[in-house]
Amino acid sequence: MEVEYSPEHWLLLREKRRKALEIVRALSRTVHPGLAVVHGSVARGDVHPGSDVDVAIVEPVPPGLVEEALEASGFTVYKRIIVMATPRSTPKAYLVLDPPEERVVSLPLARLQPREREFYMWGGEVDAAGLERGVRSPGVTKRLILVVPTPRGHVEEPVLGNEGRVAEVLGISLETVRERVRVLTRRRELGRTGVYIKVELPPEEPFEEAVRRLSASNPFFRRMMSDRSR
Repeated sequence: MEVEYSPEHWLLLREKRRKALEIVRALSRTVHPGLAVVHGSVARGDVHPGSDVDVAIVEPVPPGLVEEALEASGFTVYKRIIVMATPRSTPKAYLVLDPPEERVVSLPLARLQPREREFYMWGGEVDAAGLERGVRSPGVTKRLILVVPTPRGHVEEPVLGNEGRVAEVLGISLETVRERVRVLTRRRELGRTGVYIKVELPPEEPFEEAVRRLSASNPFFRRMMSDRSR
């Protein structure tokens, strides 16, 4: 099924992508532009007024340097959070850039595993060069719908029963597709089950100190930081 965007939709999409590009350009003070990507609906194009502007750095970078780069470009960091989704997930830092939490920058605190890296490709991702050229990427929604951009809007295809094509279109492994289907199907059946670790840092605590504190108190956190920093 093809969805044709209205003029209002295109205006909203341009505004969301403008915000994303501002963040990605600010991050170029710290990381190569190719390592910072916007992911999700802003990358695909199927936005709505409440869509978040999610920017991810896909390789480990000192969080303090990222924070400094954002603040040097005029952004205010309202919240700093460390999240570890499961005991076997790579811990990540999140920097929230506004009170409604519309704009968020995330980065891994250790090296991502291949499937974790493909998570961003699963939802759709675009780097700085793509944002500047107006590129949109295919990706999958939380409703397990594959969104493929077209000049007029996008085409929607079901993921269930179509996993091989989805893997091919997104350029990711079939195993990643199957894993994401399992996770999202379970989430729809049981609701959100929370994350293993989610810690909001006090304003005076640097990320590095919080990492040391969590490593000292949690063996799973310590193991992930150790094993994936090699």
